[in-house]
Amino acid sequence: MNKQDAITQILKLVEESRTIMLGTNGENGFPNIKTMTNSKHEGYNKFWFSTRTSSMRVSQLKNDNRACIYFIDERNHNGLMLVGTVEILQDIESRKMLWSEGLKVYFPLGIEDPNYSVLYFTAKQGKYFNGLSNITFEIE
Repeated sequence: MNKQDAITQILKLVEESRTIMLGTNGENGFPNIKTMTNSKHEGYNKFWFSTRTSSMRVSQLKNDNRACIYFIDERNHNGLMLVGTVEILQDIESRKMLWSEGLKVYFPLGIEDPNYSVLYFTAKQGKYFNGLSNITFEIE
């Protein structure tokens, strides 16, 4: 598979994935995985997620902002792992960008709820798995 075909398939996988697995580094040195909603992204290198400020994930990311996200297409045996860093955003613009009325269940005070944060993941490198082959790539 050439690089352009891989990028086309990667973008399709990112677009079609409703959920993403987010991996962070736990306090005990072991990885922790959590399912996140694919709320917003730009290409395959920038992703935003809504989360609770009081969550274990935010606590872990304050100590170590390195993370990975993983996408899977079970039908075609494809997967994408992206490795990068996460920023914890609490500015009103970031909150508004992801806000939907369905989030009121989690954040009853709305957009200005102090327990509402946005995680901004920036990918640095990736690995695309396609059947029995894989491609490792850097992201600038």
